[in-house]
Amino acid sequence: MLKRDRPNAPVADPWPWWQRYVTRSSLKVLPIRVSHVDRLNTLAAIHRDPFDRMLVAQALAEEGTIVTADSTLFRYGVPAVWE
Repeated sequence: MLKRDRPNAPVADPWPWWQRYVTRSSLKVLPIRVSHVDRLNTLAAIHRDPFDRMLVAQALAEEGTIVTADSTLFRYGVPAVWE
């Protein structure tokens, strides 16, 4: 695993986080589909983080809701829950 300087990363080491919150919780992971990339291409440059933009694109394409504490994402008009 490559270590990169990620000053804005909310999770310093994602592997233990993934194991705890995704694997052990048996959460369903949504793969990136062509429709998500197509939707991503239509998004305005409101948010600079590519991962967050993909979450928005997936939620919009799948008519889903995202859970986030990043109020900037609300500007995309995606259904969101603030946690």
